[in-house]
Amino acid sequence: MYYMDNSCLKVKAPGKLMIAGEYAVLEENQKAVVIAVNRYITAEIEKNKENSITILNMDLKDITWHIDKEVEFSIFDSRLEFIKNAIFIAIKYLKENFITIKTFKLKIESELNDDMTNKKYGLGSSAAIVVSVISAILSFHSGKKVEYSLDEIFKLSAIAHLKTQKSGSGADIAAAVYGGWIEYSAFNGKWVLDKLYNNKNLMKIVKIPWPNLLINKISPPESLKLVIGWTKKPAKTVPMIEKFQYFKERNRKGYNNFLRESSIAVDKLIYSFNENNYKKSIDSLMKNRKVLQKLSHDAKMNIEIDKLKDLCDIAEKFGSGKSSGAGGGDCGIAFIKSEEQAKELYELWKENDIISLNLKISKNGVSIN
Repeated sequence: MYYMDNSCLKVKAPGKLMIAGEYAVLEENQKAVVIAVNRYITAEIEKNKENSITILNMDLKDITWHIDKEVEFSIFDSRLEFIKNAIFIAIKYLKENFITIKTFKLKIESELNDDMTNKKYGLGSSAAIVVSVISAILSFHSGKKVEYSLDEIFKLSAIAHLKTQKSGSGADIAAAVYGGWIEYSAFNGKWVLDKLYNNKNLMKIVKIPWPNLLINKISPPESLKLVIGWTKKPAKTVPMIEKFQYFKERNRKGYNNFLRESSIAVDKLIYSFNENNYKKSIDSLMKNRKVLQKLSHDAKMNIEIDKLKDLCDIAEKFGSGKSSGAGGGDCGIAFIKSEEQAKELYELWKENDIISLNLKISKNGVSIN
């Protein structure tokens, strides 16, 4: 990815939805299926006399910043942490490539929340922000002789995200970078952080293979239709992951059983895609729901809140449904066969105060407009 006129450019990165493999994908050698959707984070970058950032959806305007050992903003706002580390990693990578750093103005806008209420859908905004910011800064400093691959952008974004959150699978970053339907298996986060803090050379970390990382583009059966419903209740991912980790520590047998059952369900889903068999895809999604329901019960996590249960139960009248992501709110998904079924499903969801979202697959990941 490069941009030849570096006076002003726009970069957009899509949001994501998890299809299958939630929670299990936090472990090595556990697969998930994730998609990129056609709602975007847009980062606009242009030359400026001083470094500044504006985030329209957060009412943050012309926040100046400089780099010492870390990026320091003129104000403190915890919502800037992911952006802070994205800027730091991008500029460090440029310096390691002996590229002169220019001052710039960055403007960020999100389509990943509800237009009316600004409540989040759960489309992976932090990942899309990190990917768009890093891509914008690299592209802004590019020329005819410099091009950054999607693999570089993925790894740099994953490092910035890890630096901020200290955990996470990176599936949402993969969706934002590569787009489409993705079969994904996570890298070893501890290995990456150890390399970062002990080596400190980003170029070396980015160039070498990452243990266990798997990113494959896949295609669903032609007759399969994916639809998405929103509960209007924002999920809180961090407390859910904390409960999951507590379950891992206290019930190793139950935890290992969950990993095994999740792996079987996700493998069957991927196999059904390869076979172009929509009936098996529907069955596999139903199996993944049951695996998450058992986890929710055993770990006392309440993954399927009442609204998500209604969403999934209604979906099963036509095909199959499950929560998407951490659960506890946000979105659920359904696999069905036809547009006619979708219309009936949407009506039943509406009667139960569930909003159908007109989201489509973003075939492409991060891109320059």
